[in-house]
Amino acid sequence: MNNEFIQRCFLALALTTIVSAQLLADVVETKNGARIVGTITKIDGGNVSIKTDYAGDLTIKQSEVAGFTTDGPIAVRLASGTVLQGKVSTEGGSLKINGADGELSTKVERVVASWTSGGEDPQVTAMKKEIADRERKWTYEATVDVTGKSGNRSQLGTAGAVRAVLAGQRDKLQFYTAYDRQVTDGAKSADQFKAGTDYANNYSGRNSWYVRDEGGFDRIKDISLYNVAAFGLGYDFVKEPAHLFTGRAGLSFRYEGYNNPLTPAVKSAGLDFGLQNEITFATSKLVNSLTFVPSFNDFGNFRIAHASYYEVPLASPAWKLRFGLSNDYNSKPGKGVDKMDTAYFTSLVLNWR
Repeated sequence: MNNEFIQRCFLALALTTIVSAQLLADVVETKNGARIVGTITKIDGGNVSIKTDYAGDLTIKQSEVAGFTTDGPIAVRLASGTVLQGKVSTEGGSLKINGADGELSTKVERVVASWTSGGEDPQVTAMKKEIADRERKWTYEATVDVTGKSGNRSQLGTAGAVRAVLAGQRDKLQFYTAYDRQVTDGAKSADQFKAGTDYANNYSGRNSWYVRDEGGFDRIKDISLYNVAAFGLGYDFVKEPAHLFTGRAGLSFRYEGYNNPLTPAVKSAGLDFGLQNEITFATSKLVNSLTFVPSFNDFGNFRIAHASYYEVPLASPAWKLRFGLSNDYNSKPGKGVDKMDTAYFTSLVLNWR
């Protein structure tokens, strides 16, 4: 008898616990008659998300929901834009929202979003994120490359570059400068300096316009001063978060002055073509760039600049190693200078904001 009494008490206690748990939980009722008990985490994008103890997180199409009830107040935004906070119950096919300002009746399909009471409207959160994404932010990059060799031949090379980028959602401004000096067996084999700026404005979808200018000198190639200024239009053939492939076409003005008086200076308007392909992997990045600048005065007089590199992070994400090569081709170089100049490099890169 005592055992039977204990069993009945235990059963009653278990039933009471189950009923109490359901009373203290949210309930989603579907049109096919199912009742899902748990905690409604959000309503967004035509879906109702509910967290259950027995099946984890579930997502139910809002079009299949007949009604729902909450055990505590939540925030609800209706299709009209009205935002209410209160407990929600279902009566006769209508939703009843009981808040501090009274009761309001509506339909399930009129609910656009819901979130935790006292929390921030997801629409406001999304707007803040969009504004933050559009804000321009400065980022900086510095690279250094030092090489040396002794024995049958002696060689010492130093190269460094600095880049500052102000980027927003729709435009990008870059300032950069670099210097490369190489000494082989006591003679200079590289002595080059450049500085430039590049601005691109993504005015519509994949379309953009750009303006750029670069100048400097290359004493090994006998160039005392060069400058290329260009502007034109760009188009993103691929525009994804991890892959950007952009083409450019425009007009340019090219100047090259030589130390050797026997080499005529280049002063000519021309065309400007460019390709930029950047692929970001999980922990690394591959970048390829190519520019082609022919002159109107002589289309056989042109310059091609190419650079490719692969970048991998070190222990600290701010520090990276960059492996690559660059090519500089001048169809009509100075006297005694080769047309093609190729450089291979391994650089230490530091990025910061």
